[in-house]
Amino acid sequence: MKILTAVLAASALLAPMSNAHAQGTGHSFSLHSESIGGAISMTGGGTYDPQSGLLQGGGAFRCLSDITSGPLAGLRAGEGTHWQASQLLPSSGFKCGGIPGEVLKTAVTDDNTVVMQVAFFRQGDGATPSFTAKVFVSAVDENPEAPGDQTVWIQGVGCDEARTNVR
Repeated sequence: MKILTAVLAASALLAPMSNAHAQGTGHSFSLHSESIGGAISMTGGGTYDPQSGLLQGGGAFRCLSDITSGPLAGLRAGEGTHWQASQLLPSSGFKCGGIPGEVLKTAVTDDNTVVMQVAFFRQGDGATPSFTAKVFVSAVDENPEAPGDQTVWIQGVGCDEARTNVR
């Protein structure tokens, strides 16, 4: 009986802490894009906490056309298996590309946007990332000057409209 009382007392004391943790600053994100910059299809999601720097995420990707420049240079059409978030970034400069005279913009990790370093894996490369690049996923249009809503970006590939959920 004493053990049961001690367990109940401990759980009563820990309940407010776990509830406070559940109401913390953690966020989740998801994305589905048939085509980013005409070159990459990407799906997946994860969680992040801007205050602690915690980031977990991943999903699938497929290269739609050969990439010849930027951090994914050498990736060929049809290649790609999965991606894994490796580092939460406070912000990143970005250009969507294809816009003459485009000014560098900044995406910031906040309640609506996650900016991260991502490892991309090709089949046959095992547990070693084939490429790494900065990526953002956003619930808001990060480049209002461009047509459509630019809610996903891959460094060196470009921005595009995707089905995203960030909360």
